[in-house]
Amino acid sequence: MENQDQANSSESKVASPPPIRKRIHWGWVAVWIGVVVLLIIVFMQLLKVQRPPAQIGREVPEFTLTTFDGDQISLDSLAGKVVLINFWASWCKPCEQEAADLEEAWKVYQSRDDVVFLGVDWTDTEKNGLAYLDRFGITYPNGQDLGTRISQKFRITGVPETYIVGKDGKLAYFKLSPFTSLQEITSVIDQLLQE
Repeated sequence: MENQDQANSSESKVASPPPIRKRIHWGWVAVWIGVVVLLIIVFMQLLKVQRPPAQIGREVPEFTLTTFDGDQISLDSLAGKVVLINFWASWCKPCEQEAADLEEAWKVYQSRDDVVFLGVDWTDTEKNGLAYLDRFGITYPNGQDLGTRISQKFRITGVPETYIVGKDGKLAYFKLSPFTSLQEITSVIDQLLQE
């Protein structure tokens, strides 16, 4: 009987396990926090995509370009002028097709006070950008798009892209490919100067 009591007593010890304590698994918490942060980032990018790009007749987004010479040119400071904004990169072969025509067009208007050309070097190194400008003899103001801040405002899709702002500060023309001739550039600018 004593053996039976001991057996019953050991069975009861085995039958009722100690209460389970729930432990927080910090690894899983970190994973879930990471997933939530990633979803927030994706959501913010989707909102950015939904924002309309620069459109004809709309105000052009304000920006400041720091030129390779260290000067700062803000779009606001160019109010009342026709402004050609060309996005390019030294590694871009189509950009090379229009480089000489853009420089020739700049020479046509350089002496005027109401036309400005700005070159925005996109995702490039300063060394390569300066070599490109030197190779094509480009003299109008150019600078790097540091952090792609300017190109994000215009929501460019690649290079070359050119936006021409009218005297009223609204987008008057854009081209998502290289210009094919000097005449193509000057015809747009001449028309805007007559308005």
